Amino acid sequence: MSAQIEAQQLAALADKSTLARLPTYLRFSGPGWLQGAMTLGGGSAITSLTLGAQYGYDLLWVQPIAMIIGCIMLFALSHQTLSTGVKPYRAMKQHISGTLAFLWAFAAIASSVIWGFSHYPLSAGMIEEVVAVASGVELSNASGLGRELWLFAFAILVWCVCAYTAWNYGRGGRPVKVFETAIKWLSTGIILAFLWVVVYASLQGKVDWAAVLRGFIPGRIPTDLAGVTTVMAALGTAVGINMTFIYGYTLLERGWGREHRELARYDIVMGLVIPYILVTTLIAIAAAGALHGSGLDIQGKLSPAQAASMFTEAGINPVTGRLIFAIGILGMAVGSLVMHMLCCGAVAGELFNLEPHSRAYRWWLLLPTPAVLGVFLWSTMGAYVILPTSAISGFLLPIAYLGWLLLNNRRDYMGADRPKGGRAAIFNAAMLVCIFTVLSSVVFSTLVALGWM
Repeated sequence: MSAQIEAQQLAALADKSTLARLPTYLRFSGPGWLQGAMTLGGGSAITSLTLGAQYGYDLLWVQPIAMIIGCIMLFALSHQTLSTGVKPYRAMKQHISGTLAFLWAFAAIASSVIWGFSHYPLSAGMIEEVVAVASGVELSNASGLGRELWLFAFAILVWCVCAYTAWNYGRGGRPVKVFETAIKWLSTGIILAFLWVVVYASLQGKVDWAAVLRGFIPGRIPTDLAGVTTVMAALGTAVGINMTFIYGYTLLERGWGREHRELARYDIVMGLVIPYILVTTLIAIAAAGALHGSGLDIQGKLSPAQAASMFTEAGINPVTGRLIFAIGILGMAVGSLVMHMLCCGAVAGELFNLEPHSRAYRWWLLLPTPAVLGVFLWSTMGAYVILPTSAISGFLLPIAYLGWLLLNNRRDYMGADRPKGGRAAIFNAAMLVCIFTVLSSVVFSTLVALGWM
């Protein structure tokens, strides 16, 4: 269905209630789900596991608040992009700063490549879990390089799926809609997988639902440095810098315009906010119920594979604790890897003025390919690349947010769509709070990592 026909149908719904509009909004939605696929990766999984396993139910409020911050900023970007039709990188370059725009693009492409080195090992490890539960063959018992070679083969398999998907998405047209529909089903499947784990744990008496409800009320804040760092990292990374770059391009890819501005807000809520909050909460609840109070030192050391084994040791059967949990994590990693590729294509298209969907543009989609070597290198390279990459990306994220705030108030850019009066005051205040919170998290986390606090 063309964007023009969508716009006509949206106009016909304008006078109807929100409930009456929702089915159509869900059918037309898409870019928000891509953002959800990108943020629901290994980082979200490990952060959620750590919050639940280390602090029980007390910090369930952290990630919803982190996502609300990101949601406000993406609302601003969607309003700007759909009101003007200008690509975000070009808007930042022309109206704010060419240097800032370049640094934003560089951080987006660097983070998309670097984090692939962790996502391919994660994907391969989850396939290993599936194989172990389904066949009883434990590849971890393989001698020498045997296990790593199997993991490399799994990583290649994941790369093939991701590359095929991104390459065909790059053709535009119908493949875009097909991919977005697949992401909706993938996101739904991820939610159901972790819901299964939590329901099973609850039936085994391992979930304290009264404590779960209390956990959504901001109260306890860790006083230890590791705990504060975990909380601040969650606040600062729910919406990563590569997500901020690719989002505007997925809106324009769909042919959306001014008539789609309200749909875009609902799309973000349905495709990003709700799945993110559900998935991260379910993982944290499962970890809190099965792992909290185990007496193990798991701060910053808990991988999804280790968590799956610990779920089984805590009394959750292997099908639920390892197989279903692993499938959910695998879906998160694959969706994120595809979006990393699309981000690289969008950045290269802007930096080198490539025609959308051209062969050169589509080759740039494959830039993260060396990350499959992460199954061999991650344990040694992680310490050397994560800190500088996170620091650069983290510091540029609030700067990018500040750029959006400035763009939102520029008459020469926004024209008659520039917010005015009370609406402008409320929106600007909300954006300033978001910028301050994210900047504080980045500064504090960096100081802790450097040992200065």
